[in-house]
Amino acid sequence: MDIFTAIKERRSCRKFLPEPVEDEIIEKILEAAAWAPSPLNLQPWEFMVITNDEIKTKIHAEAIQCKAWALEKSGWNWIGGYKVDFLKSAPMIVAVAGDPSKSGVDMFMEGGSTGYQHACAAAIQNMLLAAHASGLGSIWFTFFDREPMREILGIDPKKTLIALICLGRPDGSPTAMPRKDVKKKTSYLR
Repeated sequence: MDIFTAIKERRSCRKFLPEPVEDEIIEKILEAAAWAPSPLNLQPWEFMVITNDEIKTKIHAEAIQCKAWALEKSGWNWIGGYKVDFLKSAPMIVAVAGDPSKSGVDMFMEGGSTGYQHACAAAIQNMLLAAHASGLGSIWFTFFDREPMREILGIDPKKTLIALICLGRPDGSPTAMPRKDVKKKTSYLR
């Protein structure tokens, strides 16, 4: 699959078929993630592949609690209708954690370390594109409170949970979301 086709056709999938993802495909997706760029090539990411239904149920419960908190805090009514059941039905979830000590030079700058987060985001994008090219659906999920999720997953307190990536064969075709005109979001300094 051409990279531009993969970029334009990839969609967030919220409905998965129950069939498991083959180990070979998982390994290819994780290898694609590991080829992402990172500050000083420190590769600050760690991946945790979750297929255990009990853990997925705990992840789902935390997302429900976070949803209730966010609705109360923000007042955004759309949150009440946001469904997170795909967290239980996705055949696998990949937790992506980052190591702030592997952030690059920005760790010495005012504002703190963000390079490791950007590197993890690049790894996630590679993962999403590799999943799409492999015929899988995916969604980049961040609707959770990091501390309870860290406890659920047993993530080292020195690491930061960046996102959960749900993967599996899509049940149907996710709809395309409109994009803003790139020309309106681009400026040139010549």
